[in-house]
Amino acid sequence: SQQPDSRRVNSSVGFSVLQHTSNDPYCFVEFYEHRDAAAALAAMNGRKILGKEVKVNWATTPSSQKKDTSNHFHVFVGDLSPEITTEDIKSAFAPFGKISDARVVKDMATGKSKGYGFVSFYNKLDAENAIVHMGGQWLGGRQIRTNWATRKPPAPKSTQENNTKQLRFEDVVNQSSPKNCTVYCGGIASGLTDQLMRQTFSPFGQIMEIRVFPEKGYSFVRFSTHESAAHAIVSVNGTTIEGHVVKCYWGKESPDMTKNFQQV
Repeated sequence: SQQPDSRRVNSSVGFSVLQHTSNDPYCFVEFYEHRDAAAALAAMNGRKILGKEVKVNWATTPSSQKKDTSNHFHVFVGDLSPEITTEDIKSAFAPFGKISDARVVKDMATGKSKGYGFVSFYNKLDAENAIVHMGGQWLGGRQIRTNWATRKPPAPKSTQENNTKQLRFEDVVNQSSPKNCTVYCGGIASGLTDQLMRQTFSPFGQIMEIRVFPEKGYSFVRFSTHESAAHAIVSVNGTTIEGHVVKCYWGKESPDMTKNFQQV
């Protein structure tokens, strides 16, 4: 019908045609609403205009013009299947609003996914909706977890300290028995609280118990699963919390892990 087309055309913000040197003209069309842009993309891609089939895709920002996303709203996405790429999570979260950045975090040594990533939205409400509606949804072969990211998503290239070894999930998960779900987190000389630890570690899985020792600068966090604890160790080790570079590794197992936490 004509009405939807008219509405979509009228909702566009800007329109410009750029003549390319290879005689391949192209243009950008900007919309007020993401859903209108998505509908236009689906409707127009592959159509013939003046005898030529047009290609329509999302516009991308050149790497030389990286946006500052520090004030945007970052969503943690966990339990990703190994084959899930940055484009996969970007496509999965696109319906919720305009995305400023998306990234699957990879192991520097192997180039393989670490099983989690981040999606950044311009608007807080879009991020909230994504967290609520995408948590537990299937992406690839697994149900993903979503939560607010507790720290700024990592840059594409590692910004960790040179003397901090990059841990690999495959190594860490096998360093302790499958029954061990406790993470030791140390090196926080000031500002260590139960709330800080819960905020830092909640994106990685269900937390069963937290023990903090502020005077000693370390804490223990017990997860519901061994895998969640391993992801937490890999992700948090070497990061900066309250201005301190922290170390994370397995807590020592004891006869009753639910009641007794011991340092390594």
